[in-house]
Amino acid sequence: MTSQQPTRAGFIGVGVMARVHIADMLRGGDTEVVAVCEPAPAAYAAAAQLFDQHGLPVPPNEPDWVNWVATYASQLDAVVIITPHVLHFAQATACLEAGLDVLLEKPMVMTADEAGALIRTRDRTGRLLVVAFQGSLSPQVREAARRIQSGELGPILNISAVAWQDWAPLTEGTWRQQPEQSGGGFLFDTGAHMLNTVADLAGEDFAEVAAWLENDGRPVDIRAVVMGRLASGALVTMNACGAAIPSCHSEIRVFTSKAIIRTGIWGEMLELQRAGSVRLRKVASIKPLPVWDQFLNVRAGREVNPSPPEVGLRMARLWDAIRESASRGGAVVSLPTADERSAFRAAALRS
Repeated sequence: MTSQQPTRAGFIGVGVMARVHIADMLRGGDTEVVAVCEPAPAAYAAAAQLFDQHGLPVPPNEPDWVNWVATYASQLDAVVIITPHVLHFAQATACLEAGLDVLLEKPMVMTADEAGALIRTRDRTGRLLVVAFQGSLSPQVREAARRIQSGELGPILNISAVAWQDWAPLTEGTWRQQPEQSGGGFLFDTGAHMLNTVADLAGEDFAEVAAWLENDGRPVDIRAVVMGRLASGALVTMNACGAAIPSCHSEIRVFTSKAIIRTGIWGEMLELQRAGSVRLRKVASIKPLPVWDQFLNVRAGREVNPSPPEVGLRMARLWDAIRESASRGGAVVSLPTADERSAFRAAALRS
């Protein structure tokens, strides 16, 4: 859908994934990329080629993101942030404060405290924040979540999820294996899609979590197993292998009292088997839109935000518990209930 006035967008980070978004924008014609922030000359040169191919002027580059926000925020409507994970919170906060709507790459932030603070900034500024998780943005996951949370399939009993990729050799020597920039390894990178989609489908917080992270001699986790219990009592397992043979795939199965749902961490398919049926059957759904097109639809009020920071907060709480459990050799970590969190916040305000 093309608007009369193009959306003026900027990019903080123009690596591989950012260039996928830029290519979609340039094909759509309803967005003007005004300026980018990219400290790596090679990445900026690769992005510039996309504009050259479309006969468009190459947007200016300011490599320092703080200077970039100060210089260009007044010329923009929205920003896409695709940078090392540790930078997400500060950059998204600064852009919201500067009056910009934000499309933020996964994982949203590093901790639940950062997630809560970012939500408060979103609320105070009144700006839009969409987290670019393909799972939450997928029509298949949205339909699965609708059916689960409507109660038509009965309560969740178990969730089983697995994700695998030859991630370790593919990311060797990059920032993704530098914990001070990435905040984690395979489970917090590709595996973050699994954590988010499971949390989204569950529609509730975890009550207990136990986890093991294996580094296999590298500075970040490569393999992981997570076990958990939801607040409702449903049981969850998540298995992440970042040392698989060359491949990248996933599967999530949700077992309810009346059905089995099968999907993937990116929402790449949706199948349903109801009680009395002998096999899974494909569920018809609408064709997925590119992430930027969905962002524009949310921004224009044509659809409700399918991937708000509240889902990112639920995932951040899960990630905090995973790290704590793994640091304690897989000990079970109990997460505070919603009532307990409210009591903590009230006590903090009184102190």
